[in-house]
Amino acid sequence: MTDRQTDTASFGFREVPRSAKVGLVREVFDRSARRYDLMNDLMSLGVHRVWKDITITRAAPRPGARLIDVAGGTGDLARAFLDRADALQTRRGGAPAEAVVADINAEMLGAGLKRGARPHLDWVCANAESLPFKDAHADAVTIGFGIRNVTDRLTALKEMRRVLRPGGRFVCLEFSRPTTRALERVYDAWSFNVIPWLGEKVARDRDSYQYLVESIRKFPHQSAFATEMEAAGFSRVSVTNLSGGIAAIHVGRNG
Repeated sequence: MTDRQTDTASFGFREVPRSAKVGLVREVFDRSARRYDLMNDLMSLGVHRVWKDITITRAAPRPGARLIDVAGGTGDLARAFLDRADALQTRRGGAPAEAVVADINAEMLGAGLKRGARPHLDWVCANAESLPFKDAHADAVTIGFGIRNVTDRLTALKEMRRVLRPGGRFVCLEFSRPTTRALERVYDAWSFNVIPWLGEKVARDRDSYQYLVESIRKFPHQSAFATEMEAAGFSRVSVTNLSGGIAAIHVGRNG
């Protein structure tokens, strides 16, 4: 967790002034927005789609439910949530589900909007540490591959709990720590050699993808992040490792 007693925060392997991190992260995603979805497929060999599908299952989409997808980027999770809820509505009836993609980066939101509008999906430019929603606004809050870019995770976690209704679900998908040393060696080789190279060749931006790899290594391991969630007030916190711990889903309840 970011040390609130210092004036610095991690930006990859560098320590930068806390006040500068938001702008630096914004620059990364300004540069990477256009090729973001393609790079996700290449970096994960398409497996991120399976991880996101499992994440949506944990968010329990249903007719009439309201989702806030924080750091939602181009809207993968929000669209999938609505698709699942709409399929249930067709069979069971009820009100349509609603979703909001909230992201601090306008370029990412723009890239998502270019994929096409759809009913009951809204887009809001917002900081995870100060969400523009009333208390108990949502049935579920998701954040996929975004929490490690937040300057003050504890503040963001408390905000995401604040906007959840009592009993609502918080579901976080994030890169994590491989569970075996052998897998960790393979993953490190892929991350530090292939991913920045892909960034350079495909997105013409090696630096942004070098930062992304470094930011994963600076993120706390599974049990440490579960402890942070509990410190923010979430209950019934659980962790599910994906692909041997390369990614993990953390789930918590508001109350």
